[in-house]
Amino acid sequence: MIPHAAPHKNVYRFIAGQADGNGAMKDLLGGKGAGLAEMTLAGLPVPPGFTITTAVCHRYYAAGNQLPADVWEEVQAALREVEAAVGKQFGDASNPLLVSVRSGAKFSMPGMMDTVLNLGLNHTTVQGLIAQTGNERFARDAHRRFIQMFGRIVLGIPGERFDHALEALKAERGVRLDTELTAADLQNLVTQFEAIVERETGRSFPTDPYEQLRLAICAVFNSWYGKRAVDYRRLNKIPDDLGTAVNVVAMVFGNMGEDSGTGVAFTRNPATGEPVLFGEYLPNAQGEDVVAGIRTPEKLAALRDRMPAVYEQFREVAARLERHYRDVQDLEFTIERGKLWMLQTRNAKRTGAAAVRIAVDLANEGIISREEAVLRVEPHHLDQLLHPMVDPKAETTVLGKGLPASPGAAAGAIVFDPDVAEKRAHSGERVILVRTETSPEDFHGMVAAQGILTARGGLTSHAAVVARGMGKPCIAGCSDLRLDAEGMHLGGRTLREGDFITLDGTTGRILLGDLPLVEPETGADFETFMRWVDDARQMRVRTNADTPHDAQVARRFGAEGIGLCRTEHMFFEGDRIDTVRQMIMVSGAYQRLTAALGKVNADLERLKGDAEKVAALEAERAALEAELEAPARLFKGALEALLPMQRVDFVGIFEAMDGLPVTIRLLDPPLHEFLPHTDEEIEALAGKLSLPVADVRARVMALREHNPMLGHRGCRLGIAYPEITEMQARAIFEAAVEVTRRGITVLPEVMVPLVGDVNELRAQESIIRRVADEVQQATGVTLTYLVGTMIELPRAALTADKIATVAEFFSFGTNDLTQTTFGFSRDDAGTFLPMYVERKILADDPFQVLDREGVGELLRIGAQKGRAARPTLKVGICGEHGGEPSSVAFCHELGFDYVSCSPYRVPIARLAAAQAALRQRGQ
Repeated sequence: MIPHAAPHKNVYRFIAGQADGNGAMKDLLGGKGAGLAEMTLAGLPVPPGFTITTAVCHRYYAAGNQLPADVWEEVQAALREVEAAVGKQFGDASNPLLVSVRSGAKFSMPGMMDTVLNLGLNHTTVQGLIAQTGNERFARDAHRRFIQMFGRIVLGIPGERFDHALEALKAERGVRLDTELTAADLQNLVTQFEAIVERETGRSFPTDPYEQLRLAICAVFNSWYGKRAVDYRRLNKIPDDLGTAVNVVAMVFGNMGEDSGTGVAFTRNPATGEPVLFGEYLPNAQGEDVVAGIRTPEKLAALRDRMPAVYEQFREVAARLERHYRDVQDLEFTIERGKLWMLQTRNAKRTGAAAVRIAVDLANEGIISREEAVLRVEPHHLDQLLHPMVDPKAETTVLGKGLPASPGAAAGAIVFDPDVAEKRAHSGERVILVRTETSPEDFHGMVAAQGILTARGGLTSHAAVVARGMGKPCIAGCSDLRLDAEGMHLGGRTLREGDFITLDGTTGRILLGDLPLVEPETGADFETFMRWVDDARQMRVRTNADTPHDAQVARRFGAEGIGLCRTEHMFFEGDRIDTVRQMIMVSGAYQRLTAALGKVNADLERLKGDAEKVAALEAERAALEAELEAPARLFKGALEALLPMQRVDFVGIFEAMDGLPVTIRLLDPPLHEFLPHTDEEIEALAGKLSLPVADVRARVMALREHNPMLGHRGCRLGIAYPEITEMQARAIFEAAVEVTRRGITVLPEVMVPLVGDVNELRAQESIIRRVADEVQQATGVTLTYLVGTMIELPRAALTADKIATVAEFFSFGTNDLTQTTFGFSRDDAGTFLPMYVERKILADDPFQVLDREGVGELLRIGAQKGRAARPTLKVGICGEHGGEPSSVAFCHELGFDYVSCSPYRVPIARLAAAQAALRQRGQ
């Protein structure tokens, strides 16, 4: 009986139905170690072993990458118990115990850290293994595998050094598969591998099993901060400070003949969610052969045909584990001479479509509640579910077909090297990474690529698992695909780097060219799931949409209104930009002359009794009026031309959002953004407007600002040119009247941008309300509308109580608020923010994940002060953070009324809001 583990233990054992730990101890034992302990306690067939805790990982790094002496003593003591359980001795010449050394973090990181199998072999113990098994070929194969894996992982020798030697020997022997090599061939390979180690490291391969074990444990700890593990954690938001556990387990062998084998399985299909046992199996193989794609595996049905009793036992174990964990399980197993051994169970990674179906099915089966189902689906799963597909109407040329390893579609330029993929993607290109098979070292290229194609490997290969986790399309095991120095050969064609292909990860088809993609249909499970989501959430979700089409798409995805309609985007359509540019070209003269005329009129009013001065001022006024006539005509003429254009846009959006609120932001960007900058564009504009090129260039230069994001923009434009505000307000209210007369319910919310002082808002609000009154009086139609502001400056948040005396709603523009709080230019910060995140100066890019301590505190202050001054104040956000799950959860904590995000992120925001509400209620 294993005694209860003391809190300070470094090593936790799982032996013969007894275990120190259990499945709830993932923080300390990692996911793999906790799963092994739980399966052991449940009486399942688990090889004996022990787990070195994540706490030791922290101690290891604190000691300068050294294994503490007390830990090594506990490891040796636990190893002795494993020896007793299996009746073998570690390092023994006649009856040797071999072990595997595996990583195991709290959160699954498939393929990102290191594993060493068959540890304990040397030229002496291999003779004992031959004697044990009566199978020399198996023993020699185990020995060469061990040197190959240990050399690459522990000694840091490039894997291709061993691969080349193996391939050369197979070519020399005229065989295709590793399994066709003889015992003598493998012994020859061991000699070659040992020579590679000595040549690459300058020392002999370590033969002491205890030294091998210590070095392997250290290598697994070292892999926690390996590049691919760090990249994976960054992508999946897994903290660096968790550390990894190390699992040392007695070896069981799947490569001992045709009555042995290894496999990976899922209790339900991880790509579709179909409730059937799904997986792959390789006879006479070790586990690395399945996940590495070295051999193309068979479906589990092959195991049922070969060993029906073992298959039935495995099926019962799988069902039992799913019921126990109340979730789909990812299982690894080995069969050694007809005996089943379970090596791993963990909650399975799954695609977005599978996640939704599984959650709905488990709830309908009564295994979990609907609230648990909502919490089971990660927001990024919905992002995957909404990925595009190849347009069914497109003409396609099918180059070949592989296994549909991860659904969705992607098109891009072919690249064969992960470094090239990363480089080209950073320059803005869409790329498809094509490899014979992927390895963990390819991870950065897989992140950069739109999709992944491999010649070898199955549905549980490295490429498949990683791609599914990232939501990228992947086609694996395309056996007809051949790669060489010329490029890729498939379907009778040779394609080179830069040529375009399209991957259909749902069907496994590889298609020629850059094909059009369309949005998928979400299906009944998605609709059911989203109903449960909406039942759970409290906060509403709107969308950022500038066109009727975007509004319709967002409404289809469940948007409950528009939180941000950017009116300036409408100015860029068609020939409208020329009208806008005409207005801008004369705006300077119009503003200057209008201001001068206003001063003259004020002076005339003040100097009524002085006839001489009055006469002079009247003459000056006449001259100004004459000079103003042409700029005023052009300026107002442009606005009159823009008015019906804007009105038509608003009519379309109001129609799409019938019955839902629509927040319309008045003109925000500085005027220079509408003007051309190159000599060719300036000359073209001068020709269109019949103006001298010098005049156009002078106006462009006059509007240039050192820091335009903090310059003459937002409400400052409306104050300088109140006619612009008036035109936009009139277009909004006239459109509202038009659709109201047709029975459409319209709820416009007019938003004034970049307010820093209540007087700015008051000046704009007076224009908006005056125009609204004029339109209503002229038409006899009464409108319900709000006037509010975007809080995007720290001063606005800090003086929100004053601003709320005028504003009826606040919409926090978190993009600009982040920019003005940090002093980061969102256009330029990309040059250094990745380095900030990499060096842990900032936990996340604040333009992607809301900074709670700084920007978030301004949101808190602004909302509290605003509502204190106006209890009915409506509060939301409309920056990019409105679709980022953790930022949505923060807005829920602050009691916001809504978040607003891009149309395709609406379901994600709905789910994030629901999960925040459930967690707050303790679900």
